[in-house]
Amino acid sequence: MKQLRIRTLAAVFVVAGVLSWAGARLWNAVGTLPRVPLAAPIVLALIAIVLLATALSLRARLKAQRERRPGAKGVDPLMAARAVVFGQASALVAALVAGMYGGTGVFLLGWLEDPARRDQAIYAYLSVLAGIGVIAAAFFLERVCRLPEDDDQHRDGTAPVA
Repeated sequence: MKQLRIRTLAAVFVVAGVLSWAGARLWNAVGTLPRVPLAAPIVLALIAIVLLATALSLRARLKAQRERRPGAKGVDPLMAARAVVFGQASALVAALVAGMYGGTGVFLLGWLEDPARRDQAIYAYLSVLAGIGVIAAAFFLERVCRLPEDDDQHRDGTAPVA
């Protein structure tokens, strides 16, 4: 399984932001701009909380397992892999959504005199912050579930040829 790359997430964020900004300008020229829902930052924050709780739970269980505590509940490798995949998928979607709302928020900077548009800009920027929280939680989860490197493996994960 490949690790998340910040460059990939940043590229998704920037492309989505630019397209969203251009789309917001176009949409505003034709009619009214679609609203930024209040639920957007709330849902992203909830996803970040779930990822963080999963990472903390797995970290505690792995620590107990490493210390060989009596009654320690082990971690199923398949469950850890699924958690990492969930984190990676969440980070990619969060980068896309945060970029989309970030582009809309940049467009709305020119309309801050209007109270309704100011509220939309606030929701957009809260969504960007919550998206960054999802990405941070996903990186933490991935770090918690990383396997220690073996001496007989190269850094790229391939086994040495004998």
